[in-house]
Amino acid sequence: MTTTVVGFDQVTKSYGDVRAVDGLTLALHPGETVALLGPNGAGKSTTLDLLLGLKRPDSGTVGLFGTEPREAIVAGRVGAMLQSGGLMDEVTVAELVRLACDLHPRPYPVSEVLARAGVTQIADRRADKLSGGQAQRVRFALATAGDSDLIVLDEPTTGMDVTTRQAFWATLREQADQGRTVLFATHYLEEADAIADRVLVLHRGRLLADGTAAEIKAKAGARRISFDLPDGPVDEAALRALPFLTTLDVSGRTVRLQSSDADATVHSLYGLGLYPRNLEVAGLGLEQAFVAITTAEEARTS
Repeated sequence: MTTTVVGFDQVTKSYGDVRAVDGLTLALHPGETVALLGPNGAGKSTTLDLLLGLKRPDSGTVGLFGTEPREAIVAGRVGAMLQSGGLMDEVTVAELVRLACDLHPRPYPVSEVLARAGVTQIADRRADKLSGGQAQRVRFALATAGDSDLIVLDEPTTGMDVTTRQAFWATLREQADQGRTVLFATHYLEEADAIADRVLVLHRGRLLADGTAAEIKAKAGARRISFDLPDGPVDEAALRALPFLTTLDVSGRTVRLQSSDADATVHSLYGLGLYPRNLEVAGLGLEQAFVAITTAEEARTS
């Protein structure tokens, strides 16, 4: 039987009249790299707070490795990098990392932690003198100061430049390859597409989609169609009447649309007497699929 690293069973959490988490049920397993996606207010941060024992659910249960979250955390099985909470002032990066290593039940050598996070060169710099990207790397060092089985990251690459982000994700891949479970919330959907082997989409505290990036794209049920029209007036009204059309964008003579049945839409396009040039039909990217899924849910519940 596969070990459950994280288990949510019908979990709810409300703040006054706002239900931040609504009947959430999910399970994460060893070695998975999981992206947690959702628009602002979807419940991502509350979900992570519940997972880490920082908040308690109103109903339902949250477990880590078959125990209470705080028990697993005290045992050193979880490393976390959160958006909230600043670094201690007037101490150096090395001092912070040394403290994190001293507190972890299964610590790594300080020099190894500094090198893995790419902060060796700023080890003697005070924590309150760091740039945003440097501070994020130090938070990552604190989250990986010991041999934890689960690493939880909330918007980890905010403030990092492209090169630093690439190095960061290479390090996370190594962690997953060693059998650790990595759970990260992000607004960078291209990161989720490239890094995660599983994607969770939250909306208003409920789990809308759970699968690989390819499965999430397929769930959106639409494809992208783009083409150029020959010279002459563009009849947008006729284009908007195409069957199975979900979105339409006309920029000059270039038309971009989404369709829930690309074959029927393209067939009707020729039926209008149009002869599109540079016709391309492709599946949605993760970002377009994410928008399509959450937009459809908004329409369903409004």
